[in-house]
Amino acid sequence: MKKRGPLTESTYYILLALQEPNHGYGMMQMIEKITEGEVEIGPGTLYGALGKLEKQGAIQTATCPDSSDERRKCYVLTDEGHNLLVEEYQRMKRVVAISSECVKEDAK
Repeated sequence: MKKRGPLTESTYYILLALQEPNHGYGMMQMIEKITEGEVEIGPGTLYGALGKLEKQGAIQTATCPDSSDERRKCYVLTDEGHNLLVEEYQRMKRVVAISSECVKEDAK
């Protein structure tokens, strides 16, 4: 996978939700839960991003754990996808560190 710029917020959360096999609805629920309702990803955004991530080799289809519905398609991170997630996490940590030195939070 070639190096790219920053991920969108939605793509980052999708990668977070795919550290274990997960299906579309499960990802949407997990993202809403871990963001305490601040981020809701709709089906169009989700499946568009999944298609791009799959073409890039960042995710692949997987067997759904505990699923009796054979139509349900699950995905999981590949090694490349995991590396992409870690790189983005490290990039965001640098952004926060730089910002914490520059941003004045005191109200004027």
